[in-house]
Amino acid sequence: MNIVRRRRTWCWLLLLIVATVLRAGEQETFVTGRVELFSSESAKKAANASNVVVWLVPASGTPAVTRQTNSSQAQGLRLVQKEKSFHPHLLVVEVGARVEFPNHDPFFHNVFSLFEGKRFDLGLYEAGTSHIVHFDRIGVSYIFCNIHPEMSAVVLALNTPFFGISDSTGNVAIPAVPPGHYILWVWYERATPDTLKSLSREVTISQHNHSLGAIRVMETAALAHKNKYGQDYVPPSPSSPAYPRP
Repeated sequence: MNIVRRRRTWCWLLLLIVATVLRAGEQETFVTGRVELFSSESAKKAANASNVVVWLVPASGTPAVTRQTNSSQAQGLRLVQKEKSFHPHLLVVEVGARVEFPNHDPFFHNVFSLFEGKRFDLGLYEAGTSHIVHFDRIGVSYIFCNIHPEMSAVVLALNTPFFGISDSTGNVAIPAVPPGHYILWVWYERATPDTLKSLSREVTISQHNHSLGAIRVMETAALAHKNKYGQDYVPPSPSSPAYPRP
């Protein structure tokens, strides 16, 4: 009799474990989509559809976010200055993230951002040194160097862990999204605010509905930028200091 009871107990425990695993699998969904870039001038489809950011913000009625941080945020966040470029060019973070700006070039840089997101000016700093910026507000930070006009980067700070960045073929994936209702948002560096606003919509995510479908973005030409004083960059002269590594 005891053997029968024990078997029943083990069977109930096994069923409970299986049910728990199945429920856990239903709580999070791998959301996918495909970005298509088109030129506003020629209406032709671009060959490279990378660096389009897609994210989901819970709508009213959706359970509170349980995952606090996107997995990509677990690693150190850095915008490295090397060979007169920022690496990577695009960095997506959650609000509150701290990003390191190390200078790996053998000369000085002056990194700044004076736009809608985080406003800062790191001043002139030499090779081998680094600064950290706290991105404590939502928005897009367009980042430049006050010495080298060819340098540019973007830090996009979001209030959600549910985001993804398209690859060169336009594929985008957002892992571990709980089922519910969300507002879809899209950002691309060479798209107008009106274009991006028109792409926003409400979506429902579930085990049976986890594709965002095609996201068609119209891109425009990149605009030239000024230095941190709002003036044109002065071309370097032959007598300008080379700022060698100290």
